[in-house]
Amino acid sequence: MILGIETSCDETSVAVVSGGRVLANCVASQTQLHAEYGGVVPELATREHQRNLVHMVRTALRESGVALSDIQAIAATRGPGLPAALLAGYTAAQSMAYALALPLFGIHHHEAHLYSPWIGGSALAVQWNEFQPHVALIVSGGHTLLVAVHGLLNHQVLGGTLDDAARR
Repeated sequence: MILGIETSCDETSVAVVSGGRVLANCVASQTQLHAEYGGVVPELATREHQRNLVHMVRTALRESGVALSDIQAIAATRGPGLPAALLAGYTAAQSMAYALALPLFGIHHHEAHLYSPWIGGSALAVQWNEFQPHVALIVSGGHTLLVAVHGLLNHQVLGGTLDDAARR
């Protein structure tokens, strides 16, 4: 039973996952807040994460029907992303893990995308036994990652960029 926290950009997301199945995924969007600026303002995004995190954790636990005492580990995005936004989520995760004496897993934002098709909870989930080795191109928020995926938790980063997405 894992509590996951994602704050790499402008959305505060908290999920409860058990046995590869998503029990709850709660997102506080900041789209309207940043719209008037024509893009994400890092300082505003960070403040909103700080404001939303406790509420999102409580909401995810309530929606999943899971008590905080049932959580066995905490995972949080370590990067890439907006440094201050990442720090808001990861520091909160560190504090929770310490207070609850739970293991903490730092997650690479793009590498997590590689495994998202195998997370249950929706009709789009793929069974791992249907897996075929492949090369994945992950483009997210201006960052790019090219990865050879050989198997479950067995992948090799072939190359990537930071702050420069792949283009035509």
